[in-house]
Amino acid sequence: VQLVESGGGLVQAGGSLRLSCAASGSTFSILTMEWNRQAPGKQRELVASITSAGSTNYGDSVKGRFTISRDNAKNTMYLQMNSLKPEDTAVYSCNARYVDSGNYRRSWGQGTQVTVSS
Repeated sequence: VQLVESGGGLVQAGGSLRLSCAASGSTFSILTMEWNRQAPGKQRELVASITSAGSTNYGDSVKGRFTISRDNAKNTMYLQMNSLKPEDTAVYSCNARYVDSGNYRRSWGQGTQVTVSS
């Protein structure tokens, strides 16, 4: 499974961005997909996750502002980010947990920068 993120950029506080994560390869084997982020000098944190059945989970810092979704027909996951804050500035990466020959594996995208100016 290969993943490519897009949609990052520079936005003012209070604005919105939508990130996309396009999957290719053995996409039928994908179980859960996640968005994570890492700001300079900070640990990577989970932003949101979504299962193949559509169940979602969010980090406390983004609840009520971010929405994760998944279009299985397009093999693409999205992260709609509203009411952005400067503290949301980070590199956002998507990953997918999938099954390969009976083993669980995880693939990561290259990441996309999100910068929120005050």
